[in-house]
Amino acid sequence: QVQLVESGGGLVQAGGSLRLSCAASARTFSFYVMGWFRQAPGKEREFVAAISRSGGSTFYADSVKGRFTMSRDNTKNTVYLQMNSLKPEDTAVYYCAADRGISDYVRQDEYGYWGQGTQVTVSS
Repeated sequence: QVQLVESGGGLVQAGGSLRLSCAASARTFSFYVMGWFRQAPGKEREFVAAISRSGGSTFYADSVKGRFTMSRDNTKNTVYLQMNSLKPEDTAVYYCAADRGISDYVRQDEYGYWGQGTQVTVSS
């Protein structure tokens, strides 16, 4: 069983930055592929970013590419999402997700473990 706890959300003006963190309870954290998803009001949850087990590979949705950076620290069992140049359309609840065997990073149903989410609000 893996427990994920997100933090770092908040209210920021457009153009600003936030860094989200996701702490995992997994004893073998480095075995897990990690992802970030988000859900805006009235919309379906969507893929934001993912990172490989070692951290050597990252994947991003086109909407955040060049603005967001995902990283991980396997010594701290934590992944991060650095969000720069934030836009009002980035407003959403951001969820951290994990699983060991993932073939398609974008698919939500590939991830078996989810955090409770953290709210990010970007004002114009």
